[in-house]
Amino acid sequence: MTAPSVVVLDYGSGNLRSAVRAVERAGAAVTLTSDLDTAMEADGLLVPGVGAYEACMRGLRAIRGERIIARRLSGGRPVLGICVGMQILFERGIEHGVETEGCGEWPGVVERLQAPIVPHMGWNTVSVPSGTRLFAGIEDERFYFVHSYGVRDWTLVTNDRTPQSHQPLVTWAEHGPTGSADRFVAAVENGPLCATQFHPEKSGDAGAQLLRNWVKNLV
Repeated sequence: MTAPSVVVLDYGSGNLRSAVRAVERAGAAVTLTSDLDTAMEADGLLVPGVGAYEACMRGLRAIRGERIIARRLSGGRPVLGICVGMQILFERGIEHGVETEGCGEWPGVVERLQAPIVPHMGWNTVSVPSGTRLFAGIEDERFYFVHSYGVRDWTLVTNDRTPQSHQPLVTWAEHGPTGSADRFVAAVENGPLCATQFHPEKSGDAGAQLLRNWVKNLV
């Protein structure tokens, strides 16, 4: 059986080589590229991201990455965002007073975490929704986070007529002292579009299983 093909999008941001190695270990044939056609043809697209929201969006637009993401999703083709690669999927980000327009695939604002100690760095548990496929078998595991910003308040407008398949599954996490911890979005599963605020490639066996779950569902 042929391994599913995955493109790790090279737009000048992220731990690209570690992401490539991690997805290869998950069972995919991986290409690191910024080429639009190659990114469109792959079974899966992984969008990494490290650093400032504005810089990541600038790099993404330089290679028309936001169009690649939108075109893949319009055709129901899987995309996985990691860390800032998740954050840029939302409407906008605010860092150091600078507001930047994101890809707009989801409503929501990326803003600074409200906690005594920032960045949020290290291992943390997550609260996983029922029906998850991304976290299958690792619902109670810990994952590795490194970030100062996140989506802290996110409410999607849905109703009884919204198909269940169109309702995102949202995983949450908390950072800060017990009783006053700040809550933020740790992961989203939304049809072909998935994303994690944490780094699965740095999350040991649990992160490796999450990537295997994603790769397995590409075909």
